[in-house]
Amino acid sequence: MEIGTGGELLLAGNRLRALPGGLLPPAGPPAPFPLLSRLDAADNEVAELGADIAALPALKSLDVANNQLRELPAALADCPRLKEANFRGNQLRDKRLEKMVNGCQTKAILEYLRAGGRGKGKAEGAREDVRKKKREKQKKDSGDGEQDEVEEASKLLVKVLHVSENPAPLVVKVSPGVKDVRAFIVCCVLKGVNLKPGNALKRFLTMQTKLHEDICEKRTVATIATHDLQLVKAPLTYDVQPPDELKIMPLGRKEIKAKDLLRQLQLEAEEQRKQKKRQNVSGLHKYLQLLDGKDNYPCLLDAEGAVISFPPITNSEKTKIRKETQDLFLEVTSDTSLQICKDVMDTLILKIAELNRSTLQNKEGSGSDVELDALCGPGNLNLPLVVEQVRVVDTDGNLKVLYPSKTDLATVSSLLTVIR
Repeated sequence: MEIGTGGELLLAGNRLRALPGGLLPPAGPPAPFPLLSRLDAADNEVAELGADIAALPALKSLDVANNQLRELPAALADCPRLKEANFRGNQLRDKRLEKMVNGCQTKAILEYLRAGGRGKGKAEGAREDVRKKKREKQKKDSGDGEQDEVEEASKLLVKVLHVSENPAPLVVKVSPGVKDVRAFIVCCVLKGVNLKPGNALKRFLTMQTKLHEDICEKRTVATIATHDLQLVKAPLTYDVQPPDELKIMPLGRKEIKAKDLLRQLQLEAEEQRKQKKRQNVSGLHKYLQLLDGKDNYPCLLDAEGAVISFPPITNSEKTKIRKETQDLFLEVTSDTSLQICKDVMDTLILKIAELNRSTLQNKEGSGSDVELDALCGPGNLNLPLVVEQVRVVDTDGNLKVLYPSKTDLATVSSLLTVIR
């Protein structure tokens, strides 16, 4: 077996029931693979990680998410350079540990394993050290250097998964017809969102509405659409269709043609004006004039030809976000400029990251995570969301847009740390 350039071994999605023979021989010199720094064996059927994992001296990143692991070996804590580990999606016997792999950073998980999975011993000592240092820190006057460290630690984290690292990257194909209707689109995938606790989903939707009012200038410069990735059937096509041909199942409504939907919304707007005796209307009714004079309407279609988004009006009930949603497909469109799409997407990712951290910190509705919080510590709740690059291409497959590129997310860099 050979390790690729950069010390990586990528085995994800191969239905492996065990790691390849010879990868993890019994620990002890000489080390079998002294240069292996990244091991990705996610989305397989691996049932056991042996204690000999500690025989990989250069291992920094381990991904065994979505396997069939029931236990994690304590020897993981002896991997000298292990900084990032993903164990999510495994049905672990230790339910407290299972909570931790979904809500703590790698350091806290390894400390728990080192203590024998009981949260005592070294782990308890480590927590006391943290408390002691915090008390000592409070007694001192904060210097500039210390303040910089605090500010850096408080930043939100986002990790970019590049197309080259993704075994199944999502692609959006753009038809020539959008050029004269709504020319610009930027997309990405965001993984690791937690919308289950309390009113997290409601706050997410409220945030999106505020962005439409503020940075999107009432949808006149850009429109956001958010989808449950698990319900999106790729590949996608950004196209235009005549109003009497475009069909969509709008959020909270039955399937309808676009021209009939707009007529229905106009009637509702008139009724709303009469009832409230004022000119202003709310909801989707505010955006009807944005399509005035258009012979064709923009739409995003899935692999089956179903419309999942009809900007700037609505997206589809078919890909509606629910409390159980963890992975998002994000879309921003504009008839103004590509840069506006990118700026809006930057802000959207920042706001979702803020909501996600707030949800983890508050533990809304959980009531049983006191011990978990003690192990994780407040800093360890700052888990990075994963942003997967999405390519937008023309009908010949030529690249039009890649988001996020190296220069993207710069507008929110003061609040967001991007791991590339």
